[in-house]
Amino acid sequence: MPAGPGDHGPRLPPAARPKSPDLVTISDVARHAGVAVSTVSYVLSGKRAISEVTRNRVLASIRMLGYHPNAGARALASRRANVIALVLPLRSGMQVPVVMQFAMAVVTTARTVEHDVLLVTSDEGPAGLRRIAASAMVDGLLLMDVEMHDSRVPLLRELGRPSVLIGFPADPTGLTCVDLDFHRAGVVCVEHLAGLGHRRIALLGAPAAVYDRGTGFAHRTRNGILDAAARLGVDTVVRPCEEGTAAVRRELVELLDRWPDLSGLIVQNESAVGPVLATLPTLGRRVPEDVSVVGICPDQFAEQASPRLTSVPLPAEEVGQQAVSLLMRKVHDEPVPDATLLEPRLTIRDSTAAAPGNGR
Repeated sequence: MPAGPGDHGPRLPPAARPKSPDLVTISDVARHAGVAVSTVSYVLSGKRAISEVTRNRVLASIRMLGYHPNAGARALASRRANVIALVLPLRSGMQVPVVMQFAMAVVTTARTVEHDVLLVTSDEGPAGLRRIAASAMVDGLLLMDVEMHDSRVPLLRELGRPSVLIGFPADPTGLTCVDLDFHRAGVVCVEHLAGLGHRRIALLGAPAAVYDRGTGFAHRTRNGILDAAARLGVDTVVRPCEEGTAAVRRELVELLDRWPDLSGLIVQNESAVGPVLATLPTLGRRVPEDVSVVGICPDQFAEQASPRLTSVPLPAEEVGQQAVSLLMRKVHDEPVPDATLLEPRLTIRDSTAAAPGNGR
């Protein structure tokens, strides 16, 4: 029988009224179990030993109230946001598909440690970094497209927030950095060509804007090539290369006009790989019979090229994994190495052979 006007049935005190599970908070669980909020946090996170009796009481309250820990609750329990920022300013001359391989590796690895990624692509420099670090949005910072004299680095040292750089500035003191050893990558390419008897080689590098900004990986590769060439007695010319088939053709025509005995090319510009291999035969230079070509690029570019490209691959997945791992260790106040340089490996395919007149 429905209750009459004067009969409202049993009434629960406000604290005992059931809530929607979406509205139940960690404080409600603590109050129901008769423990402190911090105790509930420790039960959820497992970061401190809690007696079996207390733990069971907290878990019983969680079940009874229908509490579901969400990201906000975990953040409260750990005083962390479970989010890391990937600061990746999109600038001129960048190879976005390649950069996104690194970003995807970061995102995928972060999810394995229950973190999401806030991708910051605007080029705000130190001001943007300060804004992100000053908020409670993120637990740590990952920085990409690191320049030799990066304006963000002095601020990064001052902030005291966990951070990792994917790349190396000229002075990495006090920073945690991870990347392919691009200097060594340049050396490996020259050693391979010199071992095949090539005495005059050229680097077709990144677009000029990348060098003008002082981007670390481009300068380190160039320095490695020049150092190895000087040591091995190989004549070397370094040229930035813009995007597009027409730009690649102009560079190749000028190189071959000035140095007709050029027999080795190192390409560190993913967008130029296809045009280089397609253009050389139209200029009367067969690959690899007349000109050997080595790339510093992702494996997919090398495998899909025609002929298949001898290359030093960019280990985007490994770099992303290492960067997130280092950052998580810093977030948890664990010691980390200052520098992590991944050793380059050369994969020999069909685009390199003995120099003309050497073994053929």
